Amino acid sequence: MTRTIRWGILGPGRIATQFAQGIQSAPDAELVAVGSRSIDSAHRFGDQFNVARRYGSYAELVNDPEVDVIYIAVPHPQHVSTALLCLEAGKAVLCEKPFTVNLAEAERVVAKAREKQVFLMEALWTRFIPAVVHAKALVDSGAIGTPKMVQADFGAVFNVDDSHRVMDPALAGGALLDIGIYPISVATFFLGPVEDVQASASIGHTGVDEQIAVSMRHRDGGVSLSGATILARSPFDAVITGTTGRIRLNGELCRPRSLTLTRGEGEEYIELPYEGNGYQFQADHVSECLRAGKLESELLPLDHSLATMKVLDTARERIGLRYPFE
Repeated sequence: MTRTIRWGILGPGRIATQFAQGIQSAPDAELVAVGSRSIDSAHRFGDQFNVARRYGSYAELVNDPEVDVIYIAVPHPQHVSTALLCLEAGKAVLCEKPFTVNLAEAERVVAKAREKQVFLMEALWTRFIPAVVHAKALVDSGAIGTPKMVQADFGAVFNVDDSHRVMDPALAGGALLDIGIYPISVATFFLGPVEDVQASASIGHTGVDEQIAVSMRHRDGGVSLSGATILARSPFDAVITGTTGRIRLNGELCRPRSLTLTRGEGEEYIELPYEGNGYQFQADHVSECLRAGKLESELLPLDHSLATMKVLDTARERIGLRYPFE
C-alpha cells in the first residue's frame, strides 16, 4: 500500500474533532468518510471538515470500500461493539483509548483482529509525541542509568454537570479510564510490565472515581505513582528517575513539547516543537504500519494494550468500582 491512506471516523464527537484537525497535518493521509448514528450529525461534521462521504449508520461507514482504516471515537462502552463491527468487515482500526472498558472486552477485540488478520491499534496518541519518543530514546541509551521510578499525573477541573459522560457510571465515566490512562501508560512505557497494583480513590456522588492514585511495582524493579483528578489542576507532567539522572516531560503530559535532562548538577533543556495538535503523529504511524503490511504496531503492540487494561481492571478492583453494565 503506497497511496494516500484513506481514513473514516466512526463517532463524530469532541475527540473525533481533535483527530480530524490533527490529520490535516499528516502527510499522505486523507479523511474521506464519517459515520454517525444520525445523518444530521454526520453532515455537520462533514461540513466542518469537508468530508465527502457521510453516513447515518456505523454499518454504512464500515462497508465503504474506499475507506482503508477507521478511527473509533465513540464513548468507552461502545468501543468493543464498534471495533468488532469494523474488524468483522476487514477494516483496519485505530480505537480511541481506553481500548475497551475492561480486559475481557479487550481480549475479544484482539482475538477478532488476529482471527481476521486485520490491523488494530489503541489510539494512545501521546506515545508518538516527539518529546516522549526522544525521552524513551534517552532512557534506552542509558542517559539516566537504570530507570527506577516514574511519577506522572493528569489533573484538570472538568466543571461539568451530572449529565456529562465523565460523571456517568453507565458510560464508564470517572478519572481513571478517561485521563488516568495517560500517566499509567507513561509509567509502563518507561518501566515495563507491572507485577503489583495498588489504588486509592475518591468516589463522587454519581458513583464515578473523581480522583485516583495508582501505585505500581514493575517487573524489572521499578516503582511508579500515577495520579488523575477531574477536580483540580495538577502539575500535569511526568518525571522518569534513573540511577544516574532524571528526565522531566515539560508542559501538559498529553502533549509535551520539551524535556529537561538532569545529570549530577547539570541540566539540559531540549525543545521538540511541532506544528498541529499532535494527533497527526499516531495517524502517521498507523499509515506506516499499513503500508508495511503490519497487523499491529511494534511501538504500541496489542499485548501492551491488554496489559494496560489489566492494570485498569485491577485498580478498579482495589477501589471497589464496577460499572452498572458489568
